[in-house]
Amino acid sequence: MAARKKASRKKPAAKKASRKSAAKRPTAKKAAAKRPTAKKAAPKKSGAKKSAAKKAAMPERRMPETLRFRSVSAGLTVGDLQKSIAWYRDVAGFHVGELWRENGEVRGAEVMAGAARFYLGQDDWAKGRDRKKGEGLRLHLTTAQSVDEIAAGIKQRGGKLDSDPADMPWGTRAFALTDPDGFKLTISSGD
Repeated sequence: MAARKKASRKKPAAKKASRKSAAKRPTAKKAAAKRPTAKKAAPKKSGAKKSAAKKAAMPERRMPETLRFRSVSAGLTVGDLQKSIAWYRDVAGFHVGELWRENGEVRGAEVMAGAARFYLGQDDWAKGRDRKKGEGLRLHLTTAQSVDEIAAGIKQRGGKLDSDPADMPWGTRAFALTDPDGFKLTISSGD
């Protein structure tokens, strides 16, 4: 019993000593301010070289952090929804996702290919039937698949290309086409 009491008496003394030493230690903010900024080590794996080069090319993040998104999709108002759904599905090779109905009639559709999604909506013609669509807009789609094979498939399914696949000066291979409403698409190679 006496041994236990002595041991318990020593513990509070040890706590006091640690509190004293903690008081002498700088706060986390002060320590961070004194630390020099560390340079990132070069990646050791050969597969990481490409990723490191991309990170090096990206601008530094500002604080507060700048706006960053994870994806983008496009909403396209079309003149004939059924015709557009058929073109994106049967010619361009997209899949039809959700359909939106109003009073039992399909008024909108999601078409998708991989991570790319377009939302097609039937024009209500409130701005007139002679309104041109697709002016000043080009949608760029990148793929790891062969753009030559994609272009050939579009042609086989009755599609018309605006330009055949070609190597671009910036290192990609691309071709262009236009949907039934005049929306311009460029499909190119990429990661």
